[in-house]
Amino acid sequence: MRAVSKIQKWGSTMRPANTLSTRREFLQAAAAASATVPASKALAQLAPQQPSDDTFLARQKGRRKELWELLGDLPWEHKPGPAKLVSKEEHEDYTLEQLILDLNGVEPVPALLLIPRKRQTPAPGLLYIHWHGGMYDLGKEMLLNGVEVAPPYAPVCAQKGLVTLAIDSWCFGERKHEKNGHEGEENAFKLMLWNGQVLYGMMMFDEFRAMNYLASRPEVDNQRLGALGMSMGSTKAWWLAALDPRVKLCMDVCCLTDYEELIKAHGLQGHGIFYYVPSLLKHFQTAEINELIVPRAHLSERNARSANAAGRCGHSGTPPPR
Repeated sequence: MRAVSKIQKWGSTMRPANTLSTRREFLQAAAAASATVPASKALAQLAPQQPSDDTFLARQKGRRKELWELLGDLPWEHKPGPAKLVSKEEHEDYTLEQLILDLNGVEPVPALLLIPRKRQTPAPGLLYIHWHGGMYDLGKEMLLNGVEVAPPYAPVCAQKGLVTLAIDSWCFGERKHEKNGHEGEENAFKLMLWNGQVLYGMMMFDEFRAMNYLASRPEVDNQRLGALGMSMGSTKAWWLAALDPRVKLCMDVCCLTDYEELIKAHGLQGHGIFYYVPSLLKHFQTAEINELIVPRAHLSERNARSANAAGRCGHSGTPPPR
């Protein structure tokens, strides 16, 4: 397991002249320079070539817009209506609200909101993003019930005083519309593609709008928002952090997959069809998406027993070992 939050490289089309693009290139250049001049002078010579904070943030803003544009036609024009409270349950350490959210104007989004009894006022907010694992019936209930390889996070979120929101993703939980969940996911992907939409884009749009709802809750400090997910939820967590600067903390478990390594490992079958965004590799590699999270906090964890070096997530059949 290891923490990940560093600039990997600038995209080749975005790279300014005379800029050392990666930390590795910088260190290699520094080592070469130090062989002929004192280290302090070598670093001073190299420092002006690094982009300023303002330049870096401006570049991030442009690249973030570029990433959003790859996600197909999104229903930005839809103005969400108020959330509908379905039920409220009192537990020992938290109150649990079952909600129906209006996020996209296409279909309602069932959600769970966990409000700890012991919390700060206002409290930090966490968006919990469920996994895939071929478990189409599970969805948001993973927060409460967990799975064999991951305990339920609800008690921990309550103990830590985190107001936690979880939604059913497209094709999962109460949004599973076909008996065969795998076929339902593929059919949703194909139909959206015909209509100029991208399934993963619609998924990320819902998570973004869910974060809007979480931030709007009176119990929540909208300056302290985080995202947590495992497997498919892991990928969605770091994508959301890249797309939305409001996410101050990103925690992703077992799915920070390097696209080039996935291809080299012949691992494309290890991810559900939701994962594939048209033309993505013409614009971004994994590191370049994660660059958009810098300098915010980012913890990425990967179990040593994961299937292969490229990582696997969102498998549409038997979930891989974790």
